[in-house]
Amino acid sequence: MEPFLKKFFPSVLEKMGDAKQNQYCIFDSQILTAFTSSLYVSGLLSSLLAGRVTTATGRKGILIIGGLIFLVGTAINAAAINVEMLILGRLLLGVGIGFTNQAAPIYLSEMAPPKWRGALNSAFQLFIGVGVVSATVVNYFAAQVGEMGWRIALGCAALPAIIMTVGALFIPDTPSSLIQRGLVQEARQSLSQVRSCDSDTEAELNELISHSQAIKSAGSEPYKAIFQRRYRPHLVLTVAIPSFQQLTGINVVAFYAPVLFRSIGFGSDKALLGAIILGVVNLSSTLVSTFAVDRFGRRFLFLEAGVQMFLCQVALAWVLGVELGTAGTNSFSKGSALAVLLLMCCLSAAFGWSWGPLTWLVPSEILPLEVRPVGQGISIACNFVLTFILAQVFLTILCQLKFGVFLFYAAWVLLMTIFVALFVPETKGIRLDTMDAIWHNHWFWHRFVGFEKIRP
Repeated sequence: MEPFLKKFFPSVLEKMGDAKQNQYCIFDSQILTAFTSSLYVSGLLSSLLAGRVTTATGRKGILIIGGLIFLVGTAINAAAINVEMLILGRLLLGVGIGFTNQAAPIYLSEMAPPKWRGALNSAFQLFIGVGVVSATVVNYFAAQVGEMGWRIALGCAALPAIIMTVGALFIPDTPSSLIQRGLVQEARQSLSQVRSCDSDTEAELNELISHSQAIKSAGSEPYKAIFQRRYRPHLVLTVAIPSFQQLTGINVVAFYAPVLFRSIGFGSDKALLGAIILGVVNLSSTLVSTFAVDRFGRRFLFLEAGVQMFLCQVALAWVLGVELGTAGTNSFSKGSALAVLLLMCCLSAAFGWSWGPLTWLVPSEILPLEVRPVGQGISIACNFVLTFILAQVFLTILCQLKFGVFLFYAAWVLLMTIFVALFVPETKGIRLDTMDAIWHNHWFWHRFVGFEKIRP
């Protein structure tokens, strides 16, 4: 929004008014990207701390703590009078996100029945999509308000934070978390609340208790244990999957969608409308994942989307190269602008039914209970590291590589698709406490966990 840029980033606004300015480089401002990426710095640090906090307070407790911190950050952002206040608010938002991103996927995986685990965990990404669309719609209408519109837009982040914080007060903690803290009766009540009346909850509870006792008798410190050889496949995938998610380029492209659309000639309102369209497509494709993930499996969605994203990235590079060239001062035809929007929608759709929800689902499934909180913390931290780096340098990369930035991401998509084909096992329909079977039966990972094949 121009009032926002005028107050906090006037140099960017000045470049927007320069007709000779290279379109690729209008938003290349380190102060602007510092505001954007500061959230990911604090998110990284808090996600590493979140493993210990969630073990001590439970999955429910850390959701409440994260929501309260997010509310404070929202208030500071909405009341900001300088860039320093903006960045402070963003740092607190990052802490809230770091805590809740660590806890929510684990909560869903531990509470869901195996046959519905994929669909219910995909709801995590689904509501991220709802948030993206809602935020962009709020931005669009807040921009019509005038000078105070940006404060309304930033302040509206309090609404979902309040819903989550208050809502967390009324949900049970997970049975696994309660058993870890010695609260067996509470675990029994929690399990009975989320299972059907004909389920053998007592047998499931006894299995969870036995599993927890075996872990305690082993006596390993989770932060040390996860680096042991037998956890090597878990650690590699926990690091690789969230890192690769960011290297698809989709989160950065989606975040800077209004910037990209303005760079190719869309007006301010049309740029925000284009971002809304992208958000709706991503949300719709996440719904596709919710229905498909437990039917077709995780690997199928990963591999299909990899091919689709690769082709879209190459096509985007070609269209931008033909229309804008390297100087970035050519006019952009209406047809080509629509082609860019269509290709970005196809890219967003592929991400929405694959790397979007599966990045949260697969690590939470494959991690054993004894290292699950710390492993999920590492997963979120890796996601934040790559998000921070790419958010900080994307606009500079766009300025330097021009249309070649999409070829850069296409190369990564090709690499990660090959990685999935070779190293990511299928986890569809497998109970969490029998997940070890996939490693024993894998062509590569069995050498780290044992050679005997076992049935899941």
